[in-house]
Amino acid sequence: MKLVARILITALAIGLSALILGSHMEVVSDGTTLGTILAAVVVAIVYGLVHMIVKPIVQLISLPLYILTLGLVSLLVNTLMLWITTLITNQTWFSDTPNWGLEVNGGFWWFLLAALVISVVQTILLAVLPKKISD
Repeated sequence: MKLVARILITALAIGLSALILGSHMEVVSDGTTLGTILAAVVVAIVYGLVHMIVKPIVQLISLPLYILTLGLVSLLVNTLMLWITTLITNQTWFSDTPNWGLEVNGGFWWFLLAALVISVVQTILLAVLPKKISD
């Protein structure tokens, strides 16, 4: 139950972040509401896997920078995790155009802003949910 709740919270955070950032962040789907929801859930699963597998390795390698910057490098690490997620999900696996995925346009600063907005929205949603679900 906890895993499903985290995936749904992440999907909702990604969807809300796409609405907040407008044309700079988009959940690519077939255009239907169900397709957009499914694409957001799949992107949330990939985002969670990237955070689970890649982020600890990057954090360990960048530990001196965490200490030196008093944790501010975590913004850069979250930006890197979002970039990796967009690389994985925005691929043309079966056709010339992406069928689903996450797309962030505008360069590094928009990736940074998108990662920050996703983190803030996730934190707010976790604070609003009852403790029984989020624990």
